[in-house]
Amino acid sequence: MPIRLVVSDVDGTLVTPEKTLTPATIAAIGALRARDIAFTVASSRPPIGLRPLIETLGLTLPMGAFNGSTVVTPDLAVVSEAHIPADAARAAAARFAERGIDLWVFADGAWLLRDPQGPYTDLERRTLRAEPRVAADLGPFLDRAAKLVGVSRDATGLAACETALAAELGSQAAVHRSQTYYLDVTPPGTDKGHFVDRLRRQLGLAREDVATLGDMANDVAMFAAGGLSIAMGNAADAVKRQARAVTEANDAEGFARAIERYVLAAGA
Repeated sequence: MPIRLVVSDVDGTLVTPEKTLTPATIAAIGALRARDIAFTVASSRPPIGLRPLIETLGLTLPMGAFNGSTVVTPDLAVVSEAHIPADAARAAAARFAERGIDLWVFADGAWLLRDPQGPYTDLERRTLRAEPRVAADLGPFLDRAAKLVGVSRDATGLAACETALAAELGSQAAVHRSQTYYLDVTPPGTDKGHFVDRLRRQLGLAREDVATLGDMANDVAMFAAGGLSIAMGNAADAVKRQARAVTEANDAEGFARAIERYVLAAGA
């Protein structure tokens, strides 16, 4: 059956490693629009981090922020949002501190941290096109956090923390790396897969009508929610095995090639 909705991850998938949209990617989304194939994004980014995409790509559908736990319209009005249970947020913050992992808290519409010069803060500024709010004590914000991020240049150590923290928190929170250097903690029971299911039902579509693209473990739930799942060439092998197709990497026009090869050609 032809695809009628495409939902894409952003970082590592839709944008290049430099966080830019290529002309080929913009053209591919224009080609979807010309075929009346709907398009939107599901991302670990906060809502403000989706703003640079909206006008350039002409997005009109709801978007999933914070791995789908917050849903916003293209004017960034909140449709629904969830918070991490306070006990789980405090446990995650404690484990990050024990392992020497920097903590970022996304709460009250702000990006909060202790050290504005810490690892990857410059990258996040460029990604979000926003400045962090510095707070000496992040504790008061843990009671209403939409997302926590553990940040570290030690990818191996962060992977080990991911495994341990996921086991500790269980059903209290979702724990997945959105990049090799970012470990996200988000509200339980809400992920990119739930976002895709919600949107396709809203549009009156079947599961087989939906294509999804991603590169990290937090995209696997989204893969399961659609009929056609496409992993990026830069994805880990474990993620590729969960997808029906694999395209080139995000630094080699993987998104645009996937749309042309698997969505538009199949529809034609």
